[in-house]
Amino acid sequence: MSTLPPPGCPAHAQHGTGLLPLSAVVGSSDPRAVYRRLREEWGSVAKVELEPGVPAWLVMGYRELLVITRQEQLYSRDARNWRDLNEGVVSPHSGLLPMMGWRANVIGADGPEHRRLRKPLDDGIARIDQRRVRREVEALCTDLIATFSERGSADLVNEYATIVPMLSLASLFGLDSEEGRELLDALIALFGSAVDSQAGNRNFEQILLDTVRERRSNPTDDMTTVFINHPNLRNEAERLQSIVVMISAGNETVTAWISHTLRLMLTDPRFAARLRGGRLGVDDALDEALWRDPPMNNMPARYALHDTELGGQYIQRGDCLILGHAAANDDPEVRPDDADEGWGNRSHLAFSAGPHVCPAQVPARLITRTAVQTALHLLPDMRLGIPADEVAWRPSPWTRVPVALPAEFSAARIPARIPTRTGR
Repeated sequence: MSTLPPPGCPAHAQHGTGLLPLSAVVGSSDPRAVYRRLREEWGSVAKVELEPGVPAWLVMGYRELLVITRQEQLYSRDARNWRDLNEGVVSPHSGLLPMMGWRANVIGADGPEHRRLRKPLDDGIARIDQRRVRREVEALCTDLIATFSERGSADLVNEYATIVPMLSLASLFGLDSEEGRELLDALIALFGSAVDSQAGNRNFEQILLDTVRERRSNPTDDMTTVFINHPNLRNEAERLQSIVVMISAGNETVTAWISHTLRLMLTDPRFAARLRGGRLGVDDALDEALWRDPPMNNMPARYALHDTELGGQYIQRGDCLILGHAAANDDPEVRPDDADEGWGNRSHLAFSAGPHVCPAQVPARLITRTAVQTALHLLPDMRLGIPADEVAWRPSPWTRVPVALPAEFSAARIPARIPTRTGR
């Protein structure tokens, strides 16, 4: 079978496999329509292309996605089981590897090893003082808006949504704002899974490794020190990779979540009217954004440990399966066309499911809610500065983040705030 790209998608002829590149789906002006076309042709599990010559199964069925996330004995998270990687189909220089290659962290482990590496994340998140974080994030958001409020216009992605989560996370781990911005540049390259992905990954890890080594000599009570001292982490590599997971996953996904909620406010009059009129709470708005455009549209990956069948497709041992969160959220068996009336429904798969479900849902929601509420409060009349169909997307097969979100609003001077910092 072959899949023809819909209008507006890069032609698959550039790749020559006859399979639709996953990055073309995520970068489409209407991914939902593309996922539905894939579903019509393939069913709930479709074959796509990760990069030229590298195929994978995209799991688009809600129930099928629950199967592969809950059955570790059949679908492993360990990329060392990836047949195309082991057989050299995937180059060791591939831009996919920073996201998909095996690392000594919780993402690449199953069973007891996964539980051992998961506990430091759960323990670290449990230590977060949510009230302090909310105050600091609100102050950070106010300060950012103050830098452009008198101008009457701003790019709400690059001047706001990308900065808030990284500086918030950097603060939790004891990094300053300059280091946070360096991490941000490296992460954008990493999540792009393109030619600069491996260089971005190296820069990202080096900044964090320097922080880990400095904190071993000068411990404080920040999150970096928590991971350094956790008894479940056996060596420097595991400590580093645990921090890598927390910051990389937390930053990119929260950036996308803030961006999509603001984008819905600016492009969907019905959504905006409900939110501004109080008929839709901010948390309901956040969940609607998760239904429509989950931060990880597609999540790598699971690897079949045995030949099996899934969604009517024959899956071979070593095959790569991608978690299609966005497509599964749009599965007509669980999400009919009139589902936007079900405000407050949190049965979406934006945080995945099973043992690898996102451990940081509470702080992620806290940061996102605060960022959205602050923007609503300080920029009450903001409007999109370009036609909605001109919003473009950063290249990535995984995350769907706008390149820019130009907004206009009434110019006003907003005093910056200095957050009151307590001990970490």
